[in-house]
Amino acid sequence: MKVPVKAEARKQIGVIGSGDCGSEVRALAERVGREIAKRGAVLLCGGLGGVMEAAACGAKKEGGITLGILPGTLREEANLWIDIAVVSGMGHARNALIAQSSDALIAVNGEYGTLSEIALGLKMGKPVVVLEPGWKIKGVHRVKNPEEAVELAFKLTEEKKSFKVSTKEKF
Repeated sequence: MKVPVKAEARKQIGVIGSGDCGSEVRALAERVGREIAKRGAVLLCGGLGGVMEAAACGAKKEGGITLGILPGTLREEANLWIDIAVVSGMGHARNALIAQSSDALIAVNGEYGTLSEIALGLKMGKPVVVLEPGWKIKGVHRVKNPEEAVELAFKLTEEKKSFKVSTKEKF
């Protein structure tokens, strides 16, 4: 039996944002998802609605792979565009899994849950890209459009820079 050679792992780009969003934010998130899939990465998200659903939809339209880390215990809670649904049973604490499992995070709008993912990502040394308009937080990279967000996320993961921010930083 031939032993397979381990392939280089695909990048996993986390898309974070509100579980409820309007059409303008939805369109931005879908474009982010498309760009991630075009580059052959796995789109990782919280697996529910809003930004997560729109980004996953965009990735699937480009033939990409989507992974959702769900807050509950039922795979059926995942949006229709999720290929692999991981049930965590952790509620909002699953945000730590999303941040840790992502090579980079892209925030498209969002609320307090998104803010927690940004903070966790920075604490874990992950590159965090915020699509305008967005929070002004030390250590994040702000961009103006989805294409720039994905391009920068890939560039930062390739450079393997650490963006760890001290827990004493003020934002």
